[in-house]
Amino acid sequence: MYMYDDFDAAFVRGRVAEFRDQVARRLDGTLSEAEFLPIRLKNGLYLQLHAYMLRIAVPYGTLDSRKMRQLAYIADRWDKGYGHFTTRTNIQFNWPKLKDVPDILDALADVDMHAIQTSGNCIRNVTADHFAGAAADEIEDPRPTAELLRQWSTDHPEFAWLGRKFKIAVIASEHDRAVLKSHDIGVRIVRGVADEPGYEIFVGGGLGRTPMVAKQIRSFLPKAHLLPYLESILQVYNLQGRRDNKYKARIKILVHETGIDRFRELVETRFQEKLPQFNGVNQKILRRIEGSFVPPAFEAAQPMPPVLGAGLQSWIDTNVAAHRLDHYGIVTVSLKGIGETPGDASSDQMRLLADLAEEYAHDELRVSHEQNIVLPHVPRRHLPAIYDRLKAAGLATANIGLISDIIACPGMDYCALATARSIPVAQQIAERFHELGLEHEIGPMKIKISGCINACGHHHVGHIGILGLDRAGVENYQITLGGDGTETTVIGERAGPGFSYDEIVPAIERIVSAYLDVRTDPEETFIECFRRVGMTPFKEALYPPEEARSNAA
Repeated sequence: MYMYDDFDAAFVRGRVAEFRDQVARRLDGTLSEAEFLPIRLKNGLYLQLHAYMLRIAVPYGTLDSRKMRQLAYIADRWDKGYGHFTTRTNIQFNWPKLKDVPDILDALADVDMHAIQTSGNCIRNVTADHFAGAAADEIEDPRPTAELLRQWSTDHPEFAWLGRKFKIAVIASEHDRAVLKSHDIGVRIVRGVADEPGYEIFVGGGLGRTPMVAKQIRSFLPKAHLLPYLESILQVYNLQGRRDNKYKARIKILVHETGIDRFRELVETRFQEKLPQFNGVNQKILRRIEGSFVPPAFEAAQPMPPVLGAGLQSWIDTNVAAHRLDHYGIVTVSLKGIGETPGDASSDQMRLLADLAEEYAHDELRVSHEQNIVLPHVPRRHLPAIYDRLKAAGLATANIGLISDIIACPGMDYCALATARSIPVAQQIAERFHELGLEHEIGPMKIKISGCINACGHHHVGHIGILGLDRAGVENYQITLGGDGTETTVIGERAGPGFSYDEIVPAIERIVSAYLDVRTDPEETFIECFRRVGMTPFKEALYPPEEARSNAA
């Protein structure tokens, strides 16, 4: 993984010192809250419903044991003993005191971490495939490219005050594990006609108030041209994007209103002007960065002990994915225990994950956009030992990709923007289907919940999406069906009128019952079934005739 050099370390320490002075001036009243707002946002600090919230960057989701233990230390010393992992692979602490934030940032800098550009109208934390470097289907590790983009975008003077936040993701396989097409820019590593690696570029994706799927702007871009090309996209957006209305200030609106063909012309014209200015610097920096991403010293194949017990086998079946080496596995640790808050991990659990990574997994961890933790390189012979230790810590839930593996934003329990609760809905759905014993019969299912229109819970691309809204002071939950956040990205269709807080879990149960009734065989997944039969049987299950009339009234 990438290690800070002297420049990185000095830069981060300088930002901490600068922010320490700014916090002091806010506390003594020299800075008003209005003046402090853009400053704190650039350093990852929000003011939420009950307290400040600090969002810490985990670039492309990569951690090691030292970093994870420091996060546990921060949780214990300055928060309430836990952290919340997010859909941008960051971690949030929900209870820091303003006076302590500079000390937290100093503690982060001790382990090469920071909170820079995790908020504000700038280029946010760059994300990547959480199986990067381990997946059997990738062309190459996408993290060096993601790190290149992180370095290029950090404190870039031209893009520090964009019209709105800007998000970039990088993958290197046909299978999309990073929701690539929901990003402002999506970068996929591909091979050209001469088998040389390059990039396929997508632009104009995004969820939120106006969900859109990104469009391809370049089918192949040589690797040496990445920075000038992305800089050209950003410059066109920065100059021509809307600034009169924050809801229309995203690049997706500009691409939609301009049209992808005309937008491509504008970018290509700017790109030809910019290309000579870079003079190969893209490749020089990338080659240096690639040296930091050397694969671990994989062990030779050794016999795996016999799998004993149904619990262990179920966990292996659901939580362990194929590695590019047959005698290794990719372990996803679920942060979605039945009835627990999706994405939360206690300090003790963080320390256990750090121990497991150090002892069994070449000291690597990843945060997934699905709010789970990944051990990307695990010799399969260690799976029983890992399972036993996870089980003792309440982290061995065998539900990855199943109905209780729910993405949920913090919702109205924490967020000042939320209009409805998300966490209790996720907990109740998980508990209900656990009671029914149907999880494995249902099979793969992506439920995603957002507590407001900003869609931090990615509800638009859930097989079942749930959006919580305020209707005259009462929580109301809209349901969308058929969304997909993979390489076949689709925005879900709204099913119809919303449901009250008390009605939403029974409504999900009716959807699942309809699916089990109409699927052709047990191997047909929910999303396959929906694509085959369409909305009608699910809408009929959700809104029986008499209930439909009542809702319409």
